[in-house]
Amino acid sequence: MSSLQSRVLVAVIGVPVLVWVVLRAPSIVMLFALCLLAGIGGEELQQCVGGVKHNRLTNLSFTCAFLTVACYYYRPHLVPVLFVLAALIFFGYAIFKAGEVKFHQVMAGLFGSIAIGYSFSAFLRMEASGIHRAYLLLPFILSFACDTFAYFAGRAFGKHKLAPKVSPHKTVEGSIGGMAGNVVCGLIFAFVMDRWFGGSIGYGAMAALALLCSIVAQVGDLSFSLIKREFGIKDYGRLFLEHGGVLDRFDSVLFVTPVVEIILNLVK
Repeated sequence: MSSLQSRVLVAVIGVPVLVWVVLRAPSIVMLFALCLLAGIGGEELQQCVGGVKHNRLTNLSFTCAFLTVACYYYRPHLVPVLFVLAALIFFGYAIFKAGEVKFHQVMAGLFGSIAIGYSFSAFLRMEASGIHRAYLLLPFILSFACDTFAYFAGRAFGKHKLAPKVSPHKTVEGSIGGMAGNVVCGLIFAFVMDRWFGGSIGYGAMAALALLCSIVAQVGDLSFSLIKREFGIKDYGRLFLEHGGVLDRFDSVLFVTPVVEIILNLVK
């Protein structure tokens, strides 16, 4: 199977599944999907920094990230306790291994538990706030649209490198194209919500949100590219074939989702 074919296959299967889980699936299904994505993301990050495919530390990273999302759903008041326990567990394991576990591996485990778990659980918090579930699609729309428009704008007009030492193929022109495309997609989303679903966000606010999220999405993309480059890997995983792993496909989403959650809480 060629690279293009695998990308098309993932999109044809993945997009309908994503839309169904967000819009129609029972909350418990969405919870499990988010727990699984967070767990795999935590495991991928640990494998990246440690260079090990399977060991107790990667299993621990998976478990802590998985449980963080579950805790936000079932016992959100216990999340700070979980974070403290995660720190004790990771550092305790590092002490037990007496130098075999490095500081960056401990930090990767904690980042996977706290940051990745927090970001994916934002979908649960938004749903619990009572907004229309269609708004849960916004982090995906404002991440994937930016990436797609930036790619094509960069291919067509790109001349000036954006961050050549982090991601050599990204250009300033592509970045601007991603911003513009994000605003257009955000306004289309606002129109659909306003016309058929009683949307609560005005066009001006949506344009501002889309522009902000385009910047945040690109920071997220470059941030995870920076980590890959530092540790000398091409992709975090192969879960999505040529799209890579969870952290390759959802790097921007991890940054955008908390921003969308904060803005929606302010304007709803």
